[in-house]
Amino acid sequence: MTRKLLKILAYTLGTLVLLIVLVVIFFDWNWLRHPIERIAKDKTGRTLLIKGNLNVQLGWPIIHFQAGDVTFANPRWAAQPLMLSVKRIDSGINMARIFDHEVLIPDVRLEQPLIFLEISPDGRKNWLLDRKQKKSSAAPTIGNILLDSGQLTFLQPAQHTDIVALLSTQQIAPDRSTGDIVFSANGTFKGMPLKAKGNGGRILSLNNSQLPYRLNISAQLGQTNVKAVGTITNLARFSAVDLDVALSGASLDQLYPLTGVTLPSTPKYSTHGHLLHSGKKWQYDNFVGRIGDSDIEGSMAVDQSGQRPFLSGNLTSRLLDLADLGPLIGKKPEPKSAQKTAAEHTSTTNETADTAAGSHAKKPDVLPDTPFRTQRWAKMNADVKLHATRIQRAKALPIENLATRIQLHDSVLTLNPLDFGVAGGNLTGAIRLDGQSTPIHAAILIHARKLLLKKLFPTVKLSKTSIGQINGDFDLTGNGDAVKQMLGSANGKFVLLIDSGEISKMMLETAQLHLWEMLETKLFGDKNIKINCAIANFKVDNGVFQTQTLLLDTGITTVIGSGDINMKQESLHIDLKPHTKVMSPVALRTPIYIRGTFAKPDITVNKTDLALQGAGAVALGAINPLLAILPLIETGPGKHSECGKLIEQAQNTRSKINTSRTGKAIAPNSTNTPSQPSHP
Repeated sequence: MTRKLLKILAYTLGTLVLLIVLVVIFFDWNWLRHPIERIAKDKTGRTLLIKGNLNVQLGWPIIHFQAGDVTFANPRWAAQPLMLSVKRIDSGINMARIFDHEVLIPDVRLEQPLIFLEISPDGRKNWLLDRKQKKSSAAPTIGNILLDSGQLTFLQPAQHTDIVALLSTQQIAPDRSTGDIVFSANGTFKGMPLKAKGNGGRILSLNNSQLPYRLNISAQLGQTNVKAVGTITNLARFSAVDLDVALSGASLDQLYPLTGVTLPSTPKYSTHGHLLHSGKKWQYDNFVGRIGDSDIEGSMAVDQSGQRPFLSGNLTSRLLDLADLGPLIGKKPEPKSAQKTAAEHTSTTNETADTAAGSHAKKPDVLPDTPFRTQRWAKMNADVKLHATRIQRAKALPIENLATRIQLHDSVLTLNPLDFGVAGGNLTGAIRLDGQSTPIHAAILIHARKLLLKKLFPTVKLSKTSIGQINGDFDLTGNGDAVKQMLGSANGKFVLLIDSGEISKMMLETAQLHLWEMLETKLFGDKNIKINCAIANFKVDNGVFQTQTLLLDTGITTVIGSGDINMKQESLHIDLKPHTKVMSPVALRTPIYIRGTFAKPDITVNKTDLALQGAGAVALGAINPLLAILPLIETGPGKHSECGKLIEQAQNTRSKINTSRTGKAIAPNSTNTPSQPSHP
């Protein structure tokens, strides 16, 4: 009985299996087209149409299906009615993931697909399959795509992006086993015209984290050109990138729409290096290139793991053209021919004046007035080191090298330390621009140390024999969104000092208009005159550099200066009064007036003899400004400071004056000291 029952059950199960097999073999899967379309409509709110044949191959967990003439509609807000139109689709779907509400398609083959992807202004994405197109988990996950030819359109109106790409498979092997995808793209990306072309592996690895996708692409975005060869793993997420990249363009700041990294304005550039990406970090390693006429090399990295991207780098330039730094401070670049002409015309005073008059006829301002783009400073942080071993500059500028560390943190930009090699010495200090303030609050503290007088004016032949070191301090603060505004509102001090040295006698005689001595020097040769002390001490108030002490004291003359330099108006108002210490039969003892603008200075003399004798009395009246110079005096071992002597003389003379007035001595710095006399 039991054996008979088992036979009946076996026959029954066998019959059912046979019936199922027959149904699967002879079942017309087209009957399921309309139920599938209804389910798609219920779940997505969008119309799916399968107009061609539908065939299914059962399996687990992957079910394979083929369908012809398939379309899938866009949501109503989209610009085009269809998101997908394909002549034939051959794909598989992971049924096990369906129960987890995930659409996983390991592989899909498409014939002549037309794909339209769009992001709405409010952030909805038409490839998300939920009814509101906002759940990122509702996007289908596609592993690999194989296609023959097709078109892909991407539209994002809020970003002014509209790109159409054409793709086709170029067969290499006769058996169709290998081939390349050839593509081209045209349109706009973030408002800039885009053209691209290239080729890649036949199988598009969209979400395959194990298989690197081979890519060769060249593109032009606005004025930026990009060429890249290498591999990208997981095209949908860029989980890994290994590319040799060449970049060129009109300015590095134009890379911002492409990279999201804030870079400075620059002249034309070109560079090539190795681009790597893993996790949250991008690296551009071992790159070399040029920016303007400057060479550049090094490595850069962007770490996106924090709240904002962090840019780090180490850059070296063997030859840095100073003109290429102009756009960094808001100076509009001049044509190279104009720069060359200006440099050639700095060899003499007259030629310099002529150049200034001609080159600034249309634009009288000299100080950079292009605002800094502080709105981008808040979008990233940075720490970049730059070292330039040699500086290419105009002949009149004695800058030799540069080293600095550029940091950007919470919209505050600093150059600290900042070290320029200048005229055999150094300008060291720091610059701080606070982009959190509106307008920018700027602070600059610079120390000038051991600048050589003979190198300070490289285009003046008479300075070659001069001897002496220049020290100084510049401590300024100001507000503004451009360099001109910052200097036009500056407050602080500006001090330069020469404590002993030698200077060409011809230069001094020329400054005093000692006609007899100038003729004598021309006939019998020039010689150096000892510099006792030279001081340029300015108080800076609201952009006006007001002279506190301006003098040059030598064995044969003392030149006293007064007046101001107005940064806001870019104007000069300086009087230089020479006072001879020796008799000259043909000396025009007259003041020299420096007037005009930075672009067109005017140097004149007063033909009425206004020169006064007793230059020492003029210098001695400025006791307090002289005392401010003391920290800059570096006498060295065994050397007595000439400026120190002058200050000591001024103190003693002032003490005698106070004694004669009050009957008792008064310390120069005591609270009882009378108010400082005005500078003559």
